[in-house]
Amino acid sequence: LMHSGSCLCGAVRFTVDGDLPGPDACHCTMWRKHSGHYFASTDVPKSALKVDGEDALAWYQSSERVRRGFCKTCGSSLFWDLVQSEKIAVAMGAFDDPTGTRLHMHIFVAEKGDYYDITDGLPQHEH
Repeated sequence: LMHSGSCLCGAVRFTVDGDLPGPDACHCTMWRKHSGHYFASTDVPKSALKVDGEDALAWYQSSERVRRGFCKTCGSSLFWDLVQSEKIAVAMGAFDDPTGTRLHMHIFVAEKGDYYDITDGLPQHEH
C-alpha cells in the first residue's frame, strides 16, 4: 500500500510504502510552537519514506537528537526525525488521501495548551 502527501504549496512531496501505524497526538510545547497546535503524526520506517523536492525541505535542529522537517517555501510542518532512530514521524495532515488510520493516543499532555480539552477517551501519557 502506497500513501502520498505533500506540503501546502506542493514543493515537497513524499510517499510512504506500507501500512501507516496508528498516529499519536503530541501536545508538547515545541510542537505547539512549531505547528500552531498539537501535532498528529505516524511513525514509519525511514526506508519506507521517499521525498521529492528535497531542495525545498528545510530542517530545524530543535534539540541535540531531534530535527523537524518543514517546507521552506510555505512553512508546512512535515517530519519529526529522531536522528538515531530507524523511524521518522510524518504529519497526518500532509497526506493526500484517506490514511485508513485512527488516532490511538495522546503524548506530552502535561504540556498541552490551556485553550482546549482532550475528550476523545484515548490513552493520555504525561510525556
